[in-house]
Amino acid sequence: MAQSEIEAVRALLSSKPRPVGWPERRQRLDDVGSVWPVADDVELAAVDVNGLAGEYSIVPGSDPSCILMFFHGGGYCSGSILSHRRMASEAGRAAGIRTLAVAYRLAPEHPFPAAYDDALTAWRFLQNQGISAAHVAIAGDSAGAGLAIALINRLRDAHEELPACAWLVSPWTDLTMSGSTLASQDAVDPLIHKGYLNELADAYLPTGIDRKDPRVSPLYADFRSFPPILIQVGSAETLLDDATRLAAVAGAVDVPTTLEIWPHMIHAWHLWNAHLEPGRRALVSAGAFIREHI
Repeated sequence: MAQSEIEAVRALLSSKPRPVGWPERRQRLDDVGSVWPVADDVELAAVDVNGLAGEYSIVPGSDPSCILMFFHGGGYCSGSILSHRRMASEAGRAAGIRTLAVAYRLAPEHPFPAAYDDALTAWRFLQNQGISAAHVAIAGDSAGAGLAIALINRLRDAHEELPACAWLVSPWTDLTMSGSTLASQDAVDPLIHKGYLNELADAYLPTGIDRKDPRVSPLYADFRSFPPILIQVGSAETLLDDATRLAAVAGAVDVPTTLEIWPHMIHAWHLWNAHLEPGRRALVSAGAFIREHI
């Protein structure tokens, strides 16, 4: 069943090939990410996150006093609240808490450090709402996972309270593109390829920024004193090595780290959880992890 379901997702993606142009690419990600709408019982509420667009989601019975703050993927250049609405809202259901999806600014119109600073803005917003750090889980997929790590690193360096845990899906952690699976998994990954990643990195990073700067490549961050981390990645991803190396460097400094490698799954497969059983199971696993720590 899982094999036929993931093949259906692959067919969807191949029917909508990535176009040229940032507006067109953003529309395409919105289209393929939101092909299945949120569940009927999800309550959505737009919110001004200190000048950024944000959206709360919650289902009946969830705890509104605890927050899953979610940063969408899209290579820092695309992705939106819409494209990731089903994924974020179902993650909140699995964790039994409220979610806050954040629409950070996108490159190339807003290059680094815009998104990096917007992540901190979103964190400050929750603090101002009276939500304690211990009641917040930070999450993201792909570039959004990179933002989640960069935010925790920034808070730790400033000796501030840290979130309860971090959930990272298909994280893009190394903008030097040195991961071995960029080559070995290139033929099986339908979404992410080295040339495309280089294009994204060039659009995101101003001239002169070192691609090993931990603010943009969190693989090179100091993970000491980080909260517990759950990393979920598919075996059919070119970014598999970004995830496994991240788990290794975090675990080496005694960060409680869980790495899940899901057979046959592709980049951020949780997006299609409505018709992809491994997507639902991965969300259940993430929800249990968040509940354990929040």
